[in-house]
Amino acid sequence: MGDEQGYDDHLSAAEEAHLRTLTAAEAEGDERAVEAALRPRTLDEVVGQVRVREQLGLVLEAARRRGRAPDHVLLSGPPGLGKTTLAMIIAAEMSAPLRLTSGPAITHAGDLAAILSGMNEGDVLFVDEIHRMSRPAEEMLYMAMEDFRVDVVVGKGPGATAIPLEIPPFTLVGATTRAGLLPGPLRDRFGFTAHLEFYEPEDLDRIVRRSAGLLGTTLEDDGSAEIAGRSRGTPRIANRLLRRVRDFAQVRADGVVTREVARAALDLYEVDASGLDRLDRAVLDALCRRFGGGPVGVSTLAVAVGEERETVEEVAEPFLVRSGLLARTPRGRVATTAAWAHLGLAVPASYDGPGGRVADAPLFDD
Repeated sequence: MGDEQGYDDHLSAAEEAHLRTLTAAEAEGDERAVEAALRPRTLDEVVGQVRVREQLGLVLEAARRRGRAPDHVLLSGPPGLGKTTLAMIIAAEMSAPLRLTSGPAITHAGDLAAILSGMNEGDVLFVDEIHRMSRPAEEMLYMAMEDFRVDVVVGKGPGATAIPLEIPPFTLVGATTRAGLLPGPLRDRFGFTAHLEFYEPEDLDRIVRRSAGLLGTTLEDDGSAEIAGRSRGTPRIANRLLRRVRDFAQVRADGVVTREVARAALDLYEVDASGLDRLDRAVLDALCRRFGGGPVGVSTLAVAVGEERETVEEVAEPFLVRSGLLARTPRGRVATTAAWAHLGLAVPASYDGPGGRVADAPLFDD
């Protein structure tokens, strides 16, 4: 590359707004259409999640040999790891139609009854965010999953009548980012439960190279490794960063993604070598510089960085905790010694980290 002049230009307002979602694990808007083009179509094409792939493959193969619909499947894990992709693969492997809905969309038992009444034998029903279904719909789902029938109530008051409706055998695939919120009776009705883990860098490297091929992007090995290392263990983020690096390479380089090009592009978008973005670093900076490493309440921390409490708690904190840079304690959020090192700051002599100083430290509470 040599000359990297122009790589440090100021960001436009649109780019500043985009930074808020660049490392978010949830899919936004038109991104879903792009994701669809990059999804694996079969279990053999899936990278990583080796144990889940093997277990799920056995479930599907056994169902094929018996000539029956597979057991109901629950997929849990953080967003962006491939739960929707696996649901689509289940339907494809069984040569069955896939019907998609989400928990928040099923607000009444009647909504679920309408969906189930249109099911055919062997169909796959995918319910995303299944933990957010309404309670009446959940109770109807119990019977549908176990006995393949539902009772539809006609009329109101003393004259109401329950009409049993038979449903052909089908497979429910539920996806949740918060398995602990699922009621026990619902969780127990799934024949197979899989928890998806964050991906290793080498698996993300393979995913980035595969996606680059599908996008027609020329990508060198060191370029894919650079993107993978900043992707927070999440394929969705890896593919998103790849698209931004591809744009950078087309506009400011020769179209080839090398390590230098990837590094310059991701530096421009403020995603550092550890995958931290602007918000992550702002939280750490406020925690260390303004509050002496904590403990500090999350609401106070959110005000300090100019964000909503929910944004700090749900977007920044999970990755910071997983990276060992921040600790949650009964008295508040506390920086680890690794956080000081990441910011290039010297750890105060009196600071013993979350394991020692917390009990006697001043509390910046909410």
